[in-house]
Amino acid sequence: MAESLAHKFGQIIGELLEIGLQPHLEQFAKDNNLFLDKKGERIARSGIKLTWVDSKENRHDLDFVLEKDGTSNNIGQPVAFVEIAWRRYTKHSKNKAQEIQGAILPLVEKYKNTISFIGVVLAGEFTKGALDQLKSQGFCVLYFPYETVIKAFGKFDIDASSDENTSEEEFRKKINSVNEFTDKSLISKELLLINKEEVDGFISSLYSSISRSIEKIFILPLFGTEFQINTIKDAIQFLDGYMEKRTNNKFVKYEIIIKYNTGDKIDASFRNKRDAMQFLMSFA
Repeated sequence: MAESLAHKFGQIIGELLEIGLQPHLEQFAKDNNLFLDKKGERIARSGIKLTWVDSKENRHDLDFVLEKDGTSNNIGQPVAFVEIAWRRYTKHSKNKAQEIQGAILPLVEKYKNTISFIGVVLAGEFTKGALDQLKSQGFCVLYFPYETVIKAFGKFDIDASSDENTSEEEFRKKINSVNEFTDKSLISKELLLINKEEVDGFISSLYSSISRSIEKIFILPLFGTEFQINTIKDAIQFLDGYMEKRTNNKFVKYEIIIKYNTGDKIDASFRNKRDAMQFLMSFA
């Protein structure tokens, strides 16, 4: 089935956002001794897609990844994932938000010891509910409303507006207007300039997250017998009659909580001391 020109035009808008954001991320990577990976060839991986694999061996294609100890020849540890998306209509926005979550959150779970930031750059029409949904999952959201996109393209006499009645021929004219433009980065720069305050806030959040430091580490060795109870009523009765001053209980597990100066925290449980130590050494 042939790709619709409306979809292709949306891809162009997404690509222009990538072009505009890339210099900011490159400067950030340079300032923080990180490696910025993006779509394209890289010796350390095959193909031009930027793909990471979660703990269940599912593959996820991404837009930008910032890595610690990464080089052109070596895949480092991911510290930030950034995704970019365009949606013309609000009726598609919630599905796109869920799609982004489905791609990023399994990777965050796998790399929770190193990931400090997950960001999403959205353009077009997204409902407040879709934006809030992403924010509630820990995403930093940079949003370019539809009118912002129209205004940026309009400065270069390109009509980026569309609706459900826009014909394929009209989309073809829009696509040709962009492709014939001498320097597409000028459109990208205008997009970011119009939305400068939000862009600055996004980059500032990235700096704050990456520069986070461990504030406290709580280690709680747990001893006792594990009780499995089926109802809340029975659980309350159990606690009411439980004698806390019992001795000679066997070791159960280590509960470890790492708290950061940003308010973030990581919780982990280990039945084995060696595993607990390896977990802590991964933060060294």
